[in-house]
Amino acid sequence: MNIIADTNIFLAVVLDEPEKKSIIELTAKADAVAPEILPYEIGNALSAMIKRKQVTPEEALKAQMTVQKIPVRLVNTDIQSALRIAIEHNIYAYDAYFLQCARAMAFPLLTLDRKMRQVANKLNIQILE
Repeated sequence: MNIIADTNIFLAVVLDEPEKKSIIELTAKADAVAPEILPYEIGNALSAMIKRKQVTPEEALKAQMTVQKIPVRLVNTDIQSALRIAIEHNIYAYDAYFLQCARAMAFPLLTLDRKMRQVANKLNIQILE
């Protein structure tokens, strides 16, 4: 099974968040797919976590190296369609890229983001839980 995995899924796993075990169980027999912006969004999230003092620079660098080892297929996303989703649902374009990807490929979405799940429901995107 293919799934669209949100950035927060990768970060939860490499940063040993409480959801890590259930994420690993859910994805054990799945192939992860994400928009090609994933590595950049991970870098942005980690730098924001450093600024908020949630992780040290060393922890962020280690997390980024660990994320690179997780197999994921990066795919091109229709930015225009994603921007329409962002505008219509008042969300960030970064989140809309994942939603557009899930919608276009008809793969379930795995995310920890409550707002993203709400929009996915409105767009009839299956959510992996």
